[in-house]
Amino acid sequence: MKVERRTVLAAGGAGALTVLLRPWSVHAAASPALQAAIEGFTGGVPLQTGRVTLAVDAVVENGNTVPVSVSVQSPMTAEQHVQRIALFTELNPQPEVAVFHLGPASGRAMVGTRLRMATSQNVIAIARMNDGSCWQHRVAVSVALAACLEGE
Repeated sequence: MKVERRTVLAAGGAGALTVLLRPWSVHAAASPALQAAIEGFTGGVPLQTGRVTLAVDAVVENGNTVPVSVSVQSPMTAEQHVQRIALFTELNPQPEVAVFHLGPASGRAMVGTRLRMATSQNVIAIARMNDGSCWQHRVAVSVALAACLEGE
């Protein structure tokens, strides 16, 4: 039986696309380590959605350097401001990957950094306000080439 090159390429492309576009559940059960890290940051305060915008590409080629930025809707006044912004990843060995401390003097509630990601997973940004409320935004990120592998 003769297999054409087109057939092989089409099958390979379809398989890769299936892996990249597999369904993501942003509300999947979190690991105990992730739950503990988030509870440690929030102090057990319930998370709300809105106010936080996490900007990160949905598909990245290399998990060694994944640029992310977080902005929070806040006037950043003494009466109402962001105290801290944290970034978490679901499947990295250390779920809490960054914490930024802000205050009224920060001017804008916006931070940016680069993450190392071991595999495709959700990235979670949480902002803690001075009134004690906590706001979140989650984004599913698909990583083609992993970083942060155990034992390396």
